[in-house]
Amino acid sequence: MGLLATKRFVVRVTGDASLRRRPMARVTEPLAVMGASIVLERGDGLPLRIRGGALRALDWTLPVATAQVKSALLFAGLGAGVRVRVREPVRSRDHTERLLRALGAPIAQRGATVTLEEAPGWLAECPPLDLTIPGDASSAAFLVAAALVAETGELRIAEVGLNPTRTGYLDVVARMGGIVTREAVREIAGEPVGDLIARPARLMGTVVTAEEIPSLIDEIPILAILASRAEGETVFREVGELRVKESNRLALLAANLRVLGVASEVAGNDLHVLGTDRPPRGTVDTARDHRLTMAFAVLGCLPGSALRLSEHTSAGISFPGFFEVLDRVTA
Repeated sequence: MGLLATKRFVVRVTGDASLRRRPMARVTEPLAVMGASIVLERGDGLPLRIRGGALRALDWTLPVATAQVKSALLFAGLGAGVRVRVREPVRSRDHTERLLRALGAPIAQRGATVTLEEAPGWLAECPPLDLTIPGDASSAAFLVAAALVAETGELRIAEVGLNPTRTGYLDVVARMGGIVTREAVREIAGEPVGDLIARPARLMGTVVTAEEIPSLIDEIPILAILASRAEGETVFREVGELRVKESNRLALLAANLRVLGVASEVAGNDLHVLGTDRPPRGTVDTARDHRLTMAFAVLGCLPGSALRLSEHTSAGISFPGFFEVLDRVTA
């Protein structure tokens, strides 16, 4: 949408059922301030129609930290050759900034503020690149969790992206008593990459603070699964953003955990999970949300588990072959 906002033609943008549930005003409003014409066809979601053109510079403060919106505004600035400054309440994931900086774009980061300087023509002249994409940190989190709740063994996950804005879940795991080490760490196009080695561990409950959430928002489902096997209570603070993901993840996490015999509740924007050592038994409603599907699949690997998923195919949205990999590492 950021790039389309710079083009002088009309495009209709839509998506699958999960994407159509996501709010779009958080990105359409700043793009409209820059000069794009955008018409939402229904409420605050997709589909929408966007007509771009010459855009103005932008100085914008995001009410919620979101890498997707930040990246869209940066691409709008690149495409239009205008200055864009984006402020966030806390720093969100920064893959876009790192890669653009590695390619020579005039972009700077200071705390939770990123600034792209005016650079007409830079995008058209962007140099070619030969780049190896690191393994996805969010996908690796499910395998890390499977190793942590296993009874024996050790798991090495090779060449995983270790961007600090993506590894907040490892800090939480460490607080819970999890044993995950990093080896062969190096940098590729501004991104730290390395191997993760995970081993079984006795887990303890913890509090995940609101400040930590932007660095682990996608890992909350699997962290909630770990919390369900930890001793004591785990609290996730200010996770209301989960309500507008591919599903209402917040409500579904709590409801599905209760179905499986785990005490869990939502209090305002906080999620509370009380751990248990009882085998999980029951049917999980995934709502075709890939992260819920994969998280509860990990829980289903526990000895004595009688857990059933309402469907399996959604895992392929972000991790094709997930179940084959999970079977291999838990065999």
